[in-house]
Amino acid sequence: MAANFDSPRILSIQSHVVHGYVGNKSAVFPLQLLGFEVDFINSVQLCTHTQYKKVTGQILNETDLAALFQGIKENELDNYDYLLTGYVGSPSFLKEIAAVYSHLKLVNPNITFVCDPVMGDNGSLYVPKELVPLYRDNIVPHADILTPNQFELELLTDMKVNNLEETWKAIDVLHAKGCKTVVVSSSELGEKGHSLALASTILGNSCQRITITFKKKEAIFVGTGDMFAALILAWMHKTKDNLKISLENTIATLQAILERTLLSIGDTSHTPANLELKLIQSKKEIEEPKVIFSANCTTRSCSPLE
Repeated sequence: MAANFDSPRILSIQSHVVHGYVGNKSAVFPLQLLGFEVDFINSVQLCTHTQYKKVTGQILNETDLAALFQGIKENELDNYDYLLTGYVGSPSFLKEIAAVYSHLKLVNPNITFVCDPVMGDNGSLYVPKELVPLYRDNIVPHADILTPNQFELELLTDMKVNNLEETWKAIDVLHAKGCKTVVVSSSELGEKGHSLALASTILGNSCQRITITFKKKEAIFVGTGDMFAALILAWMHKTKDNLKISLENTIATLQAILERTLLSIGDTSHTPANLELKLIQSKKEIEEPKVIFSANCTTRSCSPLE
C-alpha cells in the first residue's frame, strides 16, 4: 500500500559533499525548512567541493541510479510533486534521469520538473560537452522550470547573449522548445557592482518578464546556484506560481546568507573553507525572507505552449 504524505514531495538528484554546502547539501535543508518532504539521490559524493586542494569521493553511475529508483518504485514511493535536478557528470546518467522523469510523469501527470542545467560558468564548461545537446534536446522540452546562468543559457540556445534584448530572445527559444518558466539565475548584464537576474514565464497567451538588480558580493561562492533552484521551486509552490514574488524572496534569502557569510570572515583572506555558506545560521532568513530588492515586471503577447 502506498504511503500517505501531508507535505509536497520532492525527488532531488544532484551532487553531495561531506563537508560544506553544494548540491543537495545546499538544497535540501532550505526545502525542508519551507515545508517540503525531500528524498535525495546524490549524483556524486565528494569530500568537499572542487575548489579545495584535495577532492576525493565516488560517482554514481546510471546503473546505480536505476537500482535506487527501482526500490523506490517497488515500495510504492514514486508519487512525487516535484523533480529537482542539478549537477550531472555523464551523458548516460542524464539519460537515466530522463527515464526517471518519464516514469514519475506517468505516476503523477501534474509533477513539476525543475532543472538546474549545471554545465559551466564564466565561459568555461566543467562537464563533458556531450551533455549540452542532451540538455537542449532531451531535457529542456520536459522541464517546467529551468534555471540556467548566462553561460548555460548561451549553451542551451547556441546564441551569444551580450545584452538584455539578446537574453530575452534566447529565453524565447527555450519557451519555444516547451519550457514554461526560465529563470536566469545570474548574469553579467547588470551595472557596475550589481548583478541582474531575469525570469520569464508563459501565462496563457501572455509572457511575463521579470528583472531584478541586486548588489554583487565581492567573493566567489559555491553552492548558490543549487540553492537558487531549490528556493525558486519552494516559492513558486508557496505563491501559486507568482514568479515576481518567488524571485524576490529567493534573491532576498541568498543575499542575506552571503552577507552573513562575509561578516563571519571579517578581514581574513577568502579561502574555500571560510567561504562555505552560513546556511544553518540563516534559518530565519530562509523561512522569512526580507525583500530589499524589488523586481520589475512587464507583460507582452506571446505564443502559448503546446
